Amino acid sequence: MNAKSHHLEDDHFHDHCGVFGIFNHAEASKMAYLGLYALQHRGQESAGIASTDGSQIHVHKSLGHVQEIFTPEVISHLPGAAAIGHTRYSTAGDNSLTNAQPVVIDCNKGKLALGHNGNLTNAIELRKRLEHRGSIFQTTSDTEVIVHLIARSNARNLSGAIADALSQVEGAYSLLLLTPDEIYAIRDPRGFRPLCLGRLEGAWVAASETCALDLIDAEYVREVEPGEMVRITRGGLESIRFAPEKPHQYCIFEHVYFSRPDSLVFGKPVNESRERLGRALAQEHPVDADIVVPVPDSGVPAAIGYAAESGIPFRMGLIRNHYIGRTFIEPEQAIRDFGVKLKLNPVRRMLEGKRVILVDDSIVRGTTSRKIVRLVREAGATEVHVRISCPPTISPCYYGVDTPRREELIAANNSVEEIRKYLGADSLGYVSLPALRTAVGDIEKKFCTSCYTGSYPTELVQLEVEAHRES
Repeated sequence: MNAKSHHLEDDHFHDHCGVFGIFNHAEASKMAYLGLYALQHRGQESAGIASTDGSQIHVHKSLGHVQEIFTPEVISHLPGAAAIGHTRYSTAGDNSLTNAQPVVIDCNKGKLALGHNGNLTNAIELRKRLEHRGSIFQTTSDTEVIVHLIARSNARNLSGAIADALSQVEGAYSLLLLTPDEIYAIRDPRGFRPLCLGRLEGAWVAASETCALDLIDAEYVREVEPGEMVRITRGGLESIRFAPEKPHQYCIFEHVYFSRPDSLVFGKPVNESRERLGRALAQEHPVDADIVVPVPDSGVPAAIGYAAESGIPFRMGLIRNHYIGRTFIEPEQAIRDFGVKLKLNPVRRMLEGKRVILVDDSIVRGTTSRKIVRLVREAGATEVHVRISCPPTISPCYYGVDTPRREELIAANNSVEEIRKYLGADSLGYVSLPALRTAVGDIEKKFCTSCYTGSYPTELVQLEVEAHRES
């Protein structure tokens, strides 16, 4: 038997990254490490921390998980009372150390380190323009475009240069920028990606999610507002409105899947949103069954909500293995659904002879969902009814989410009934878009739902989509 490398199949969407920053703390790099540890779910490909001792910016970046990268020895070489950190998920073929963040430069505006969560929809156009003017890029990341724009700005001070740079970009960005004596926390005018502020005794903290504040006992203060630049110095906090207000477009998928359920995101508790989604599923798609089973871990809150609303017992009929590495030894003799079986194991005695409601957060390509349905049936379930706590995903995201092309999204090309047949389920039900909005408290329609509607809030993306449809 030969050992061979095998990458686990993964049919979920991925957020590109998470950011964390802290200012005026004696153990800034250690706090940044802990903050990134709490945000590991937002990116598992690479991570980095940049710290400052007041004169120099020190940085360490590597591929892998936060705990593997930042050993005590590494942390000891990241001195200073201020630090920012970044954990990243890359798109296919783009997982390289070159693109790990924070991006660190020494330019005419001084020493800077930048961490970015989001995606610039006009990055390619800006990059071509900058290269034509002589800029030399070291990475393929759109984040570096912002750095070049800052360096080229004629503004007299850094905050002006940042505002000047961001006036030229379009898309989603929650940014942390570190200099030797300050940190900037910045959110795009539509507020696509989350970013919050916290307080830890005399220190200020900024993070993608509040779960990172919880781990270090920091107190949640507020969100960074869309179109706001928060400058943090020893003198305290300065709020700068760097862009005109635009209609808010908070990413609704943060509440469906990305964010940790124990976080407050966009000022709302994620776990409560997911339980309400489960209740809505039970109201919109009831079915006679014996047990409600989540696809762990992301399907658990919605399954709890479904069970509570329907009165059907909640059971952990699938057990998740949390300790799978990136590679493993696979036998030469093929084992059917091997990747799924490594992650999930059915509890046969719980499922045998039962009519099962299987609750998950989303279906992307459908390949993994199909295998899970088969796994549950092979464990003895007499019926499998699939319930999904978001609407059918019919369009890619251009705002910081790694999604497949439209052709690969099963709901973009198939009816619900066709998807049900492909999955091998007895029935299939998705939460409706109005129910999703209600569950997340989106009364004023401030959330972006482009992945469910195919209608995008930024002009460049909408033009691209319309051109694609006409071709």
